[in-house]
Amino acid sequence: MEEEREEIELNPEFQQALELMENTGRNIFITGRAGTGKSTLLAYFCRHTRKRVAVLAPTGVAAVNVGGQTIHSFCGFKPDVSLAKIKKKRFKPGQNIYKRVDAIIIDEVSMMRADLMDCVDRFLRLNGPDGALPFGGIQLILIGDLYQLPPVLGAKERGVFQLTYRTPYFFSSLVSGELQLAFVELEKIYRQTDPAFIQLLNAIRNRTATDNHLRLLNSRVQPDFDPSQGDFCISMTTTNDLADLINAERLERLPGKVKTVTGTIEGDFGREYLPTAEKLTFKNDAQVMLLNNDSRGRWVNGTIGRIVKFSESREIIRIELEDGEEVDVGPYTWHIFRLAVKDDQLVSEPVGSFTQYPFRLAFAVTIHKSQGKTFERVLIDVGRGVFAPGQIYVALSRCTSLAGIALRKPVQKNHVMVDWRVTEFLTACQYRMAAAVISREDKMRLLRQAIAANHDVTIVYLTAKNEKTKRVICPAVLGEMSHKGHPFTGLEAYCRLRNEKRVFNVDHILEIAAPEVDPVTDGP
Repeated sequence: MEEEREEIELNPEFQQALELMENTGRNIFITGRAGTGKSTLLAYFCRHTRKRVAVLAPTGVAAVNVGGQTIHSFCGFKPDVSLAKIKKKRFKPGQNIYKRVDAIIIDEVSMMRADLMDCVDRFLRLNGPDGALPFGGIQLILIGDLYQLPPVLGAKERGVFQLTYRTPYFFSSLVSGELQLAFVELEKIYRQTDPAFIQLLNAIRNRTATDNHLRLLNSRVQPDFDPSQGDFCISMTTTNDLADLINAERLERLPGKVKTVTGTIEGDFGREYLPTAEKLTFKNDAQVMLLNNDSRGRWVNGTIGRIVKFSESREIIRIELEDGEEVDVGPYTWHIFRLAVKDDQLVSEPVGSFTQYPFRLAFAVTIHKSQGKTFERVLIDVGRGVFAPGQIYVALSRCTSLAGIALRKPVQKNHVMVDWRVTEFLTACQYRMAAAVISREDKMRLLRQAIAANHDVTIVYLTAKNEKTKRVICPAVLGEMSHKGHPFTGLEAYCRLRNEKRVFNVDHILEIAAPEVDPVTDGP
C-alpha cells in the first residue's frame, strides 16, 4: 500500500479517538457520518502507533484497501464457520501470533455479522493472551457507520439466525454485553461543505426526511439526463448486473479498438481480494475510476478520469483527471499481508500480490462498491427500488454537492430505509458516553441553578431519531412529566431557536454549558 501524504486535521474527536486507541487498552467503537474521515483516522493511527496491530475487514476488497486481511483469513476460518467448529490451534514454540497482538482493528464493521463477531471472540479466547476476557484480552477497535450498508444475511439462513440473534449487526453478538465499548463519534464533515446539503444527508441518514427535504432532493430529477454528455459523471446502480450492462454498452459505443491488459497474481491472493478485473478491457476515451492513492497526491482511490492514450511499449496509460490534469499511470501492485513471528518479533509480511493497472471501467458502479469513494458528478438510478437500509444514504453521500447529483427517478419515502435497531443502539451509546462526562445529578443541579438565576444555557440534545441538536434555552420548570402515559424527568424551557416554550427529556440532554456570546445553533 502506498504511503499516504501526511495531511490530517487532528480535530477534537480525532484526538479523543487516537488517545483511546494508543494510550489505553479499552475496546472502542469509532463511528461517524460519511465523509468524516474514518479511513483517514485509521491510516494515520496505523502509521504512527507503537502497538502491534492487526487490521481486518469483513470483505476482501475492503481488506486490500486498508492494507490488512479479511477476518476469515486472520483467524483461519472457512466460509461456513460456526461456533461449534472453532478449536484451539497448535503452534510451534513462540509462533502463536495471537498472543503477541496488542490490538485488532475491524474496518467497515457495519457489514460484520453478529455470529462472526462471536466466532472471533471464541477463537481468540482459545488462542489469545487471556481466555477469561473477551477477544482473549486483545484490544478491539471497531470502525464504521451503521447507517451505511448492513451485513448480508441470506434468505435461507435468516430463520435459524434469528433464533440466536436479535439483529444481524455486530452489537447483537453474544459477546457484546461484555465489551463495554468506548464510543467516539466523528462529527466534522470534510466531503461536503454546503449546510443545506449536509442537513439533507443527515435527514436521509436517520430517516427524518420531511416533504421539504424530499422536494429539495427531487429537484435534481432529470429522467432524460445522458451521463455521456457530462464530463466525468458516473452512474450509480443498485445491482451489479445493471452496472455491468451500462459499462459494456458505453464501452461498445466508443470508436476504436478494444485494448486488453492482463494482471498477474502471485502467491496467496484470492479472487475475493481483487480490486479490479484480472483482465481489463478498455478503449481510448473510456471513463475509469482509479483505485489507489498516488504517492504524489495527484489522485486518490475513487478519482474519476478518462483514458487518453495507451502506450504498450512503455506500459503507461495516460489518463485525464477531473481537474484537467493528465497523468501517466503504470501497473500497480496490491499486497495481501499476514502476521507472523520472525526473530521473536511480530511482523506483517506480504504473502500474495496482484499487479494490474489501478483502475476499473467507471461509466457505472454499484452503490455497494462506491462506499468510501468521493465523486463530483453522479447519476443515481434506483431501478426497481432499494433493498437494504442505507443504500440511498450511501449513494447520495458519495457526492460533494447537491448540484452534482442527477436522479433518474424521484426518491420516495419508502426508498429511505433505516433499521430502527441501529438507531436504538447508537442512542444508547450516546447516553452512555454523555453519562461519563456529566452525571444525571450534575445535569439536574446545573438546570436548577439556571432556573433560579433565570439564565440561558446551551444544551446538546439527542432526539428520538439519534439526531444531535445544539440549542440555547432558558430553563423554567424541572420535574416529573409524562408523554403518552410514559413518565420521564422533563424540563420546560424557552427555546431561542424555536422562539417558543418546549419540553425536553433531561435524560436526552448530552451536554450543558453557559451559552456562547453569539448563540449559533447546529440544527433544528
